[in-house]
Order: sequence, then C-alpha cells, then structure tokens
Amino acid sequence: MLFSALPSCVAIDFETSGYDAGSACAVGLARVENGQVTDSFSTLLRPPSSRVLFTEVHGLTWPMLRDAPTFADVWPQMAAFMEGAQWLLAHNAGFDRRVLYACCKNAGFERPGIPFLCTLKGSRRSLPLPSRKLNIVCEYFGIPLRHHDAASDAEACAHVYLRLRERGVSDAEMRLK
Repeated sequence: MLFSALPSCVAIDFETSGYDAGSACAVGLARVENGQVTDSFSTLLRPPSSRVLFTEVHGLTWPMLRDAPTFADVWPQMAAFMEGAQWLLAHNAGFDRRVLYACCKNAGFERPGIPFLCTLKGSRRSLPLPSRKLNIVCEYFGIPLRHHDAASDAEACAHVYLRLRERGVSDAEMRLK
C-alpha cells in the first residue's frame, strides 16, 4: 500500500472527570501525514466540576486539574492542529465524538465538521481477538501504550489506524455514521 495515498488524519482521545460528555479533563491529539505519525499535542483540562470521578482509571485528581486550562482556552490550539485533516480518528469514536461535540457546545464553539473513523470498528472487522479494547489491540500489534493517558491513547490510535489500513481495512469500513 502506498501510504502517501492515505488522507491526512488526526487521532483524538479524551479522558473525562464524570459521566457528562462535557466533563473532559485531558485531551490528546496525534497527526497522521503520508502514513506516519508526524506530530502530537496534549494537555490536561480543567473540568467544569471539582468532583473528579474515574481517578482509578486515568489517575487524574482535582489538585492536578484545578489550574489546567479550560477546553475553551485550549480549543484554538486544537482547531489549528486539526486543520486540513480529512478524518478524525478515535478508538471507540462514538465516545470521543460525544465529548468533543459537548465541549464545543458548552464553550460556545462550532463543532468541527470533520467526520470520524473508528479504529474499534475496524478492529472488530479484522482482528481475531476476544476483545478489541485499545490495550489489547496495541498488545497484538506491538504498539507501546500507557493506557488512559490521553496523549498515549491518541498516538496509539493513530498507529492502530495505520496497521488496519495495512491489513486492507478501508476508511469506509471504519467510518462512524
């Protein structure tokens, strides 16, 4: 496969501090150009509430997040990073799309019009594994991962996308409706 023929994409991963989709507390982005991960961006985010759930999953606490920038503060950098991307990638893209759209809405920003591809969907279509969770898929492909670290998850998702494309999984097969 000629990787230069692959579209420009940005993998995105959020960690949240609560059940509300607008409760992002960390974001990671990884850019894919010409079949390679070329750049990354990540930051902690101050969530809308000081009550932080899921610390046992992502390790983040209110003292770590209280002085972080808000989503509204970071959005201009994120939007610039995504500029020119034909797809946004996420492993379980329905979740990350909901978080992105809720955060944009809460901050008064127009949500990006970039469609999503789901590497979980692509993994389910093509990998002979009992589970297609990101950590299992990364282990299968030998991709390094610090699971539930937004930066690491986004970069790993970008690499999973490239591996799935190598296996013949098309963008159409991963597209989130």
